Amino acid sequence: MSAELDLAGRVVDLVRRLAGSAAEAEALVDHTALALTRFANSGIHQNVADATTAIRLRIHLDGRTVGGSTTVVDEAGLTALVERTIAAVALTPVDPAWPGLAPAAPLVTDGAWDEATAQASPDERAARVRAFVDAAEGLETAGYCRTVYWSGAFANSAGQSVSGRAAEAAMDGIARVPGADGVARLGSRRLADLDGAVLGGRAALKARAGADPIELPPGRYEVVLEPTAVADLLTNFALYGFNGKLLNERQSFAEIGAPQFDPAVTIVDDVTATAGVGMPFDGEGTPKRPVTFVGQGITLGVAYDRRSAAEAGVASTGHGWPGGSSFGPVPANLRLLPDDAAPTAAVAGPAADGHTAALVSTMERGLLVSDFWYTRVLDPKTLVVTGLTRNGVWLVENGEITRPVRNFRFTQSYPLALGPGAVLGVGGNAITPADSWDMFGFTGPSLRLASWNFTGGASG
Repeated sequence: MSAELDLAGRVVDLVRRLAGSAAEAEALVDHTALALTRFANSGIHQNVADATTAIRLRIHLDGRTVGGSTTVVDEAGLTALVERTIAAVALTPVDPAWPGLAPAAPLVTDGAWDEATAQASPDERAARVRAFVDAAEGLETAGYCRTVYWSGAFANSAGQSVSGRAAEAAMDGIARVPGADGVARLGSRRLADLDGAVLGGRAALKARAGADPIELPPGRYEVVLEPTAVADLLTNFALYGFNGKLLNERQSFAEIGAPQFDPAVTIVDDVTATAGVGMPFDGEGTPKRPVTFVGQGITLGVAYDRRSAAEAGVASTGHGWPGGSSFGPVPANLRLLPDDAAPTAAVAGPAADGHTAALVSTMERGLLVSDFWYTRVLDPKTLVVTGLTRNGVWLVENGEITRPVRNFRFTQSYPLALGPGAVLGVGGNAITPADSWDMFGFTGPSLRLASWNFTGGASG
């Protein structure tokens, strides 16, 4: 038995002893160890590490639901957590939508564990930073390399008792020339997959290719989005599109069974996939399993936690998270499947890889986009998002990258951008860019899309 599972079981036993058998209780224990090496001006300026064990308790008693948490894990701390959570019951409104506790069920996977990543030293992260900086050949660089591992457990008074562990590594960096940045970022369950020299070389090539950009008028352009930009689409689909609570409230675009996407689009959430980085069960103890949200263009489902699932009359898909009942369930391992038969081409310019270069070669006139940032949802129902391009945009003419272009502001419905007939090509190389949230991984290939609505220049 893991230390975390022992803690979770002790908390549930304490609730039974102090509140009686009528209390429904669940305890989630997370031990997270994060190590981060940051660099700027081509030198490491920060190296930090932090390890925390947190316990989250939820009790349903007398028709009311109360949550509490602590990082004090000795006997006195556990007792104080249980006592103050029980005391809060009397002060809490009645919860008529309580869905009950997760039933006992086995895990599909026990996590994505890599011992070498979990035990990585500061020297190993620094070596990757050194390689990134060296590969930039004198350009100013900045970014980070991180490793993190999680060991957790869940227990409830309905008999569910599970534990697991996972590790993750990520590197995100830019190289800079006057007026232009180039980016390279990658996340993986294994630190060994991160090659600082490859990432630094790619970032430097993009930066140099972005110098002296021209300004183009706003309008609708055909685009090739690189995986770093596609990750932003998947993030917003995860937060707002495939959210069962928002679907219940009619704030999601999703229509189950409708052909809302191009037939080339299949989107799954799969913590068991090779690229999957994450926890094997959700914050309510429901085991995670592969879930298909879009299959060959047809919307097949959304993510549910126990509360949103009960309201919809379906089963939880294992996407609940602690304290997430107000926002709703979030899939953390969304993956847009690549086209395994997609062609590849030699990379002679700023395109991220051979599959991206092949998509560019088929475009008569359009834009190659590296990255999106500062994206904000204007309308959750249609998932209209506004944001900026970043780290490289290039004009493509007759299949050739001809000029760097200044950044744009865009305003675009993400579902419509991937709608029927709108996807002109899917790359064969799905990548998981480093995400700002550890233990999240949004994986996708490059995409060639018929239209993207650029609404203004970022300089204006």
